[in-house]
Amino acid sequence: MFFTYLRRELRRRRKAALVVASGLALGIALVIVVTSVSAGMGRAQDKVLQSLYGLGTDMTVTKAAAPAGSSSERPRFRFDAQDDDSGGEQSSDRVMVQGFQTLAGSTVGKVDAQSGVADAVGGLSLQVVKVSGAFTRGRFEQGESGGGQGGRGGAQPSPQGRVEGGGADFDVNNYSVYGTDVTKPALGPLTSSKITSGRTFTTSETNAKVAVADAAYAKEKKLKAGSTVTVKSTEFKVVGIATADSGDAAANLYIPLKRAQTLADAKDKVTTIYVKATDSQRIDSVKSEIGKNIPGTTVTTSADLADTVSGSLSTASSLAASVGKWLSIVVLVAAFLVAGLLTSSAVSRRVREFGTLKALGWKSGRVTRQVVGEAVVNGLVGGALGIALGLAGAYAVTAVSPTLQAQLGGGGGGEGFRGGFGGPGRAAATKTLDVALTAPVSLTTIAVAVALSVTGGLVAGAFGGWRASRLRPADALRRVE
Repeated sequence: MFFTYLRRELRRRRKAALVVASGLALGIALVIVVTSVSAGMGRAQDKVLQSLYGLGTDMTVTKAAAPAGSSSERPRFRFDAQDDDSGGEQSSDRVMVQGFQTLAGSTVGKVDAQSGVADAVGGLSLQVVKVSGAFTRGRFEQGESGGGQGGRGGAQPSPQGRVEGGGADFDVNNYSVYGTDVTKPALGPLTSSKITSGRTFTTSETNAKVAVADAAYAKEKKLKAGSTVTVKSTEFKVVGIATADSGDAAANLYIPLKRAQTLADAKDKVTTIYVKATDSQRIDSVKSEIGKNIPGTTVTTSADLADTVSGSLSTASSLAASVGKWLSIVVLVAAFLVAGLLTSSAVSRRVREFGTLKALGWKSGRVTRQVVGEAVVNGLVGGALGIALGLAGAYAVTAVSPTLQAQLGGGGGGEGFRGGFGGPGRAAATKTLDVALTAPVSLTTIAVAVALSVTGGLVAGAFGGWRASRLRPADALRRVE
């Protein structure tokens, strides 16, 4: 009897039921869209941070860079004058530690031993300045830094030079090299890139003369897997090409850590320690413990990095988290109230019907259950419509994929991470990344939508049931009169 009466009343009152369901559908659809867009923004932020931080890294440990600008810190190059006027090709490389002061290699073990640390690995950031050309009867000596050539991944302005007592035709170029611990491939700067050609390092190549080149730098220098590059008279075989997931790569070239230490005459030294925590909930406590037990170091977490990201991505994310959330709540509450009032109004218009049913022996509880049942069905219909609208809205956002910008670096907190995560020597630079926004819809979001539709039906049923419970058989007689 319950279902028969329910089916008949829903068919008979289709327009009223559709109005109630539509109101609930609007609120539920908005919740789905806002939730999915917020999730998409979270993914976009994670992608930006991963391009800086490296996959699996929760924090890094560095030591502040020494004051720059003294002439003694600038690399000097000297070339012999040629004995004839025709000149001859000469070149000279200078390999410098870049970004931060070095830490002793033993510091990696100390960090790894801290409570809450799952793993730690060291890396060495280097900058190579190469001067090559023909010089005649003179001496070339580098002067102040100026503009020049440089590859992607943190290349610095190339140093200018001068020739005394002769002519010259020379070229100044620089590029970044990162020494990575090949025994722990799951951590370190190379994890922010994917190997798109060749292979990555093997764990046995701790001191091998092999390199992985960033894809943009490889394209510029016409390198491929199997090519060779020479760094400070040492020839390295390029075994793979790596493409950064987003933004700039950490370096133009990656080589085994021991080889990097040898090139820079920095035996058992690192510039950055990449740390993975045992639990994401312990990151703050691990940061505090490392800072306390290993003085003189700076510990930077992903939260610190997120604070340095600005631009439309950050603004939109803040709006979605605040305005979007409260807007969804307000619309939902309004939809529930409207559904309840409409249901209560519908019951008032059915006074004669329910009064007659009570006169025929229906108890108030049975009438109330009938009204609540109709309201719950209306809620489920509204939920189905809302889910369909929400999925359509999320699909539209993903299909359009609006581009948001994330600005990274540029002083303050940015200086702390650009050398450690974004590649050597980019502390003062501001980099803008374009990130496509998507709106993924999870099963959890669908489950929440279903729960909201049931809740909306129950709220509407509560209003209608309360009104129906107050009806008496006499009400039907008065309505007839």
